[in-house]
Amino acid sequence: MNSFKQTYSTLIKQQAKQLGFDYCGISKAVFLEEEAPRLEKWLRENKHGNMQYMENYFDKRLDPRLLVEGAKSVVSLLLNYYPEKKQNPKAPKISKYAYGIDYHFIIKDKCKTLLSALQEKIGEINGRCFVDSAPVMDKAWAKKSGLGWIGKNNNLITKNNGSFFFIAELIIDLELEYDTAIKDYCGSCTRCIDACPTQAIAAPYLVDGSKCISYFTIELKENIPTEYKNTFNDWVFGCDICQDVCPWNRFSKPHSEPLFNDAHDMLSWDAAQWQEITQDVFNKVFKQSALKRTGYKGIKRNLDFLSEKL
Repeated sequence: MNSFKQTYSTLIKQQAKQLGFDYCGISKAVFLEEEAPRLEKWLRENKHGNMQYMENYFDKRLDPRLLVEGAKSVVSLLLNYYPEKKQNPKAPKISKYAYGIDYHFIIKDKCKTLLSALQEKIGEINGRCFVDSAPVMDKAWAKKSGLGWIGKNNNLITKNNGSFFFIAELIIDLELEYDTAIKDYCGSCTRCIDACPTQAIAAPYLVDGSKCISYFTIELKENIPTEYKNTFNDWVFGCDICQDVCPWNRFSKPHSEPLFNDAHDMLSWDAAQWQEITQDVFNKVFKQSALKRTGYKGIKRNLDFLSEKL
């Protein structure tokens, strides 16, 4: 039986690599005992702001066996999105993960292809792919799978390539050989905490989502509180500050996924082009982009918030 576990685990990692995933780790599908009290406290203290969906499916967030019947293993997958091209320094800033086509589509397709390949080579496997679209604690599973550690900014950090990675999971009813977590290499560093202009990193390893620039520019549907005027450092969609200052990201290398590249030359736009953007241009340029989550009205609200000085 153990030889089968090892063989299947090796096969899964080989197939993941062939599909372009940078890292693949496997952990046993169990209840996340360590994360349960932390999540409960975080929600109780309203650190999720208006993201009411975070309160839903509490039990399912902590136990993958409630998401996939007979689940035995969680396969964690990382895909690099660090770009080669930089944005025009005079433009409002867009988070690096949103430069190309919405990652949900790209990674979901790769994940489904991986599951189909395993079913073809191993036999009948029941499983589901997850890419930010269901109550799965992706960073916790990636950590358990030995792919990295969760840093003080609450991002998963890999020792070899930093933290600019998308995380996906394949939860399956197949028993496998499991990887083990690695140690935390943040040490005494507090650069991410010191650099956050809205003090969203309330303490090491504790992010107050309701104060994060990404929350204000993407998740919040109402007006941005005026108390945060002049603190956004020109971020109009998302924020990469806590990752940009992380010493481990000096090891980041450009991704090799063409669909993550800027297809409409958006990175060259200056501030005036952003301010003058129309609904039609937005719809055309960001038709398959993550920016659709905020929408045209949301982007205009964010641009206005940046341009109105106190």
